[in-house]
Amino acid sequence: MPAYKAPLKDIAFLMNDVFDYAGHYQSIPSGSEVNAETVDAILQASATFCEDILSPLYQSSDAEGCHWNEGVVTTPQGFKEAYEQYVEGGWQGMSVPEAYGGQGLPISLGVIKSEMVGTANWSWGMYPGLSMGAMNTIFLHGTRWQKDTFMKPLASGEWSGTMCLTEPQCGTDLGQVKTKAVPNADGTFTISGTKIFISAGEHDLTEQIVHIVLARLPNAPKGTKGISLFIVPKRTVDEAGRVGEANGVSCGSIEKKMGIHGSSTCVLHFENAQGWLIGPENKGLMCMFTFMNTARIGTSIQGIAAAELSYQGALPYAKDRMSMRAISGTKHPDKVADPLIVHPDVRRMLLTQKAFSEGGRAMLYYTAKIGDHLMTAHMNGDKSSYEHHDEALGFLTPILKACLTEWGLESANLGVQVMGGHGFIREWGMEQIVRDTRIATLYEGTTGVQALDLLGRKMLLQRGQSFKLFISEIKSFIRQHQHRKEMKPLIKPLKKYLLQWQWYSLRIALKANKDRDMVGSASVDYLMYSGYVVMAYFWAIMAHAAHGKIKSIQKRDASVESSGTETDGEANLDFYVAKIQTAEFYFDRLLPRADAHGKMMLKSPKTIMQMPEEHFSVT
Repeated sequence: MPAYKAPLKDIAFLMNDVFDYAGHYQSIPSGSEVNAETVDAILQASATFCEDILSPLYQSSDAEGCHWNEGVVTTPQGFKEAYEQYVEGGWQGMSVPEAYGGQGLPISLGVIKSEMVGTANWSWGMYPGLSMGAMNTIFLHGTRWQKDTFMKPLASGEWSGTMCLTEPQCGTDLGQVKTKAVPNADGTFTISGTKIFISAGEHDLTEQIVHIVLARLPNAPKGTKGISLFIVPKRTVDEAGRVGEANGVSCGSIEKKMGIHGSSTCVLHFENAQGWLIGPENKGLMCMFTFMNTARIGTSIQGIAAAELSYQGALPYAKDRMSMRAISGTKHPDKVADPLIVHPDVRRMLLTQKAFSEGGRAMLYYTAKIGDHLMTAHMNGDKSSYEHHDEALGFLTPILKACLTEWGLESANLGVQVMGGHGFIREWGMEQIVRDTRIATLYEGTTGVQALDLLGRKMLLQRGQSFKLFISEIKSFIRQHQHRKEMKPLIKPLKKYLLQWQWYSLRIALKANKDRDMVGSASVDYLMYSGYVVMAYFWAIMAHAAHGKIKSIQKRDASVESSGTETDGEANLDFYVAKIQTAEFYFDRLLPRADAHGKMMLKSPKTIMQMPEEHFSVT
């Protein structure tokens, strides 16, 4: 079983050397009192909790799963105790404003904590993760009473939250939602309907669960324009925030799933439940996107988590397992065979996992900084800044959600492949990562849905405004470093793919004007192409930072050695050299995948659409 070890050195590299989190924190109110000691203490404590408490429950919770008994759901052994420790540590409200019971720390610190939690035990992490989305929705769209009533117990972890969108007949097409909301004389609403696939919809971790529910008001317009959003707690809440009796919310069953067995995925029945409208009438989908974007960024973490955890499981096996001799000649003549890691194909798989996990982490931490600016703009009432950062986040969200989860699933499969037959055996824990991660490309919008969001909405409908800004940032980086000898091997291909990205975007837009099916047929290839280029940019940034650190260490060590003092430079040099070598591998072996996506995205949709429906048959 892979025993999770928090990659604190890599996290510190990104925070300190790549993205200058220290300077960033001094530029935002929530980070003004955050210093290096505070960050280090938070990261160390989070790592300890994840390594010692959550990681040991990962495999046992998969074997046990959740239990349903007449509407009551019990989580696997150890989950409740772990949650109590999590609450006692104040982790849930870390990034929640102090006015609502939180610690008021930057959102980005919460994201880093969530990455550790998700990698150590994704099923457990879904419970507090869903609560974060509920809090964000209430914080941004709720009334003063709603915030005062629901935010503090959610921030403390005393209560938990969910998002209730999907119904049996509609899936992703939320325009078909049938759940009804009838207004009452006291300003509340009576909610009735059935929701499915509700993660953390019922459990034994908290007494109260706050459901964020999509429903229709009487005489609401058809389709997505007639959906409103409601707060519906599991137990009634009075004006003073006191919890009362059951509120007409029941769990009909929990799903039997391929993976994430420790997470309860529920069918919820709302039968004349009391609820409160959150946000404007018939604007529920707009408000829900706050929750969904939070969930999508959270889901992208699962891709990183899968790549990281599978790499941590496969790497020691590849070093210890003896199998055959190296093609280029025996490497360990004193042993019965050479270790797996000497073989090029095994190295290819390990480096792919390493490139995707570390590259994905860089993409996530960059996006987390945007989240900090977004929160700052909201707190300051700066509409212009809020819209700017919201657009930037909206552009990157589908890329992170879809690409990182696709690559995470690939990496999880590679981990099994490295270990061969042992990877297929349950006791090693590698096949569990595959099963747990498979859902990541599906929930919060499948890869195809994310692709349509990127190409259809962000690029075509919005004319690529946020795309142009992001492109300008990459161009600026290229101009600054294109003449540096050590950076030329990366800058040259980055510039080429950047220009092609712009050209492909224009070509598809022109083709889509003549054939609307072009958007659907090109979207996934366009999204994956975008993801490979975005990750290339961040690997180039990391390589630049690593080169700078190497020069600094060499200069310092030369000075120290001249005085006859020993240094620890070699160990640090190895870390930065490995970072550069991984960047080179990414550009040489993974980025060229984008070429195939580029060719496919420009193909006519003819061969996809020409076959009549009746020709799709089993003969």
